[in-house]
Amino acid sequence: MNFLRILCHLKTGQLAVKRTFSVASLDAIEHAIKQSEACHTGEIIFAVEPSLDLLPLLKGQSARERAIDLFSLLRVWDTPQNNGVLIYLLLADHDVEIVADRGIDAKVGLAGWEAICHEMERTFRKGQFEAGALAGINAITHLLQTHFPAESAGGENILPDRPVVLG
Repeated sequence: MNFLRILCHLKTGQLAVKRTFSVASLDAIEHAIKQSEACHTGEIIFAVEPSLDLLPLLKGQSARERAIDLFSLLRVWDTPQNNGVLIYLLLADHDVEIVADRGIDAKVGLAGWEAICHEMERTFRKGQFEAGALAGINAITHLLQTHFPAESAGGENILPDRPVVLG
């Protein structure tokens, strides 16, 4: 059991999200997702969570495991071409995870997603959270445009574009 991790999670709350992502930043992320989804048939969800609850922490749940849970809970898998992508930020762990549906994951692979996560984390370490989020969305946009270009203007928007703030 990692007591330092538990302590960090217990002291990280909603205020941390508000300090990290202002309303204007959340608006910019939403706008970037809307613009992105006009260029391809995929769906992007950006989710940020300040910390995990105590029970998952005691069980040792990782940010990756939580991201996989949220991928299902937020129905990111529910796209016709299996090309939904979840960007998940767990603030207490300073960890970014990307979970992608099988249609786009088969084309990008683990190394591609990890490269985007590492670049976002590098930008976040500089305190540039909005810029890091936008860079991640931009990188995913290029991948989705390459593999799932827009078939026509005005395609169906299945998932919400507004960032999901949990906790």
